[in-house]
Amino acid sequence: MTYDLVTALRPLLSAEASAEAHAAGSDPGDLEQSVWLRLLERLETHGPPHAPEDWLRRAVRAESRRARRTARNERPYGTEPADAAVAGPEQLVLATARHRALRAAVARLPGRCPRLLQALFFARDLTYREIAGELGISQGSLGPERSRCLGCLRRLLTPEVASHEVRG
Repeated sequence: MTYDLVTALRPLLSAEASAEAHAAGSDPGDLEQSVWLRLLERLETHGPPHAPEDWLRRAVRAESRRARRTARNERPYGTEPADAAVAGPEQLVLATARHRALRAAVARLPGRCPRLLQALFFARDLTYREIAGELGISQGSLGPERSRCLGCLRRLLTPEVASHEVRG
């Protein structure tokens, strides 16, 4: 049953993900991977959707919106406010402390998250293919894995940020 559903939906998912990925600023493969994961989760909890094609279109659009929201809220690592270029020693010390705290938090993450985030943000500018090869996972899994790791990092840093804001 599941194999038939996957086989039937694969071309439609590929087309829908390709159409939506550009607007979301994401990779079509990452979008497909997220929708397949959503389908597997649904199969476990609610069984197959009654109208699979309609469900798939809605799921692609929902994942695309999620990717746009995530991209809008994320700030690339290493970017400081515009006045950091002319920062004095105090700002440089604070920026160094923030970077040190971020690296320490990444090191505390579970599983392969530390290696993945270090490869994505701290190492030389590797392609997804090179990172996937280093980690021994599929290239299509990097996007969803990155999202899970960043979510975990966000939860890990939330108490530290809150306590810093109270002190500051």
